[in-house]
Amino acid sequence: MAYALVIGSKNVSSWSLRPWLALVEAGIPFQEILIPLRRPDTKVQIQRYSPAGHVPVLLVEDGGERQLIWDSLAILEFLAEGHPEAALWPAQKVARAHARAICAEMHAGFRELRDHCPMDLLARRPLPSLPESVTANVRRIVDLWAGSRRRFGGGGNFLFGAFTAADAMYAPVATRFRTYLPDLAPYGDDGTAQSYVETIFALPGMARWQEGARREGDGGTT
Repeated sequence: MAYALVIGSKNVSSWSLRPWLALVEAGIPFQEILIPLRRPDTKVQIQRYSPAGHVPVLLVEDGGERQLIWDSLAILEFLAEGHPEAALWPAQKVARAHARAICAEMHAGFRELRDHCPMDLLARRPLPSLPESVTANVRRIVDLWAGSRRRFGGGGNFLFGAFTAADAMYAPVATRFRTYLPDLAPYGDDGTAQSYVETIFALPGMARWQEGARREGDGGTT
């Protein structure tokens, strides 16, 4: 089985970062296909791989047959099932259910934060204040991170001790906080969330992704 991951510009494509980071941190080999965003031919280039017209897309070659998976969370689930040795979900049943729940919350929610603070990985644009709806998103994430680490972290630095799909799902939020909200204390953080942001940025995969963003220059958002 061979994988290729179609992604958008690394500075801004938050959904691309999620499965890319999981593949890298799990040590699963794959080919990267980068499509720069906000260009005249971007839509056409993406539609070569994705009828839905969005990135990321995981291309799976298996026995001469190609399968397309075009949703970040679906890609993570597919990788977790195909590579149990990667432990992309926690082993313990309750922890695993909790991890899936917070991933689903990220996948479907926090629209206000995503709209007001789009991923701009290399930028530093601290915001002095936020609309009430965005503030509520940030407070929820700070509480969610602290609660997950307190209940399931087991002394590790990630949400469930070791790196999991949940960390891949929340990595783009860490980039948003670094760009726009370098101080999370006004949002209820006791230091846990700030430490977690630093943990995400200490990942070798994040260093590679940032270097890729610097090489590419800014593209667009998806």
